[in-house]
Amino acid sequence: MLRPDLIELLRKPAITDDKYSRGVVGFVTGSEAYAGAAILGVTAAMRCGIGMVRFIGPTRVGDLVLEVRPETVLTDGRAQAWVLGSGMTATDDSDQIRAHFETAEIAIVDAGGLALVDFASRPKRTVLTPHAGELAGLLTSLGHEASRTQVEAEPQKFAKLAAELTDCVVLLKGNTSVLVSPDNEMLEMRNLSSALSTAGTGDVLAGMLGALLAANFLAVIESQETFMHTIELAVLLHSEAAQLASEDGPVVALDVAEAVRKVIASYE
Repeated sequence: MLRPDLIELLRKPAITDDKYSRGVVGFVTGSEAYAGAAILGVTAAMRCGIGMVRFIGPTRVGDLVLEVRPETVLTDGRAQAWVLGSGMTATDDSDQIRAHFETAEIAIVDAGGLALVDFASRPKRTVLTPHAGELAGLLTSLGHEASRTQVEAEPQKFAKLAAELTDCVVLLKGNTSVLVSPDNEMLEMRNLSSALSTAGTGDVLAGMLGALLAANFLAVIESQETFMHTIELAVLLHSEAAQLASEDGPVVALDVAEAVRKVIASYE
């Protein structure tokens, strides 16, 4: 069960709300090789109750996103948070990622995006979301050689190092996820659902992060504590959604994304 202070971050629409005031999240995600990442992140964001989702990516990927989520807007524009890099690799075109990273106020950098951004131009609120292998690659690119095995053996140590080197908040994903800020604030979230051990659930989490951070934009920008708490909320909701989905049998990532709305409804 979520703590009351986290539940308060689940914004319900007010009578005065419109799609913009409820929050807009943008995605530069997916590729020809990993088109599904875009669909998973966009779906998860929508199931968190965001007002609008923008998607920027290859035409074919955009067409696939629209087939599953026709509510998606395929035009660039303002968004309170941008999800960058899910389903991309270091060899993909970095222009859109770099452009949105440099102008975003809140950025979630996932997967291939970790190798495509310039941390010197980071947004005020930036969270990096690597798994152990991606964190090892990031650290090695920053001059601190590390292996997946080393990161898995000492996750707190290496997540802390990455936060210090990039000056960004780092969420190292795993059965125990480690959240650490550049000023050494650290949180471990243990015993997360084993149903998350399937391809694409990281893309779902990135979409949830984008939506929840965008929905709480003003408070997140004003408060590092709220920023950290919103990330924690996303991780815990993600785990609860996976557990709920698993009650009906084996889980795939889209099941987790679709279960998010039921988990949120349970707290309303």
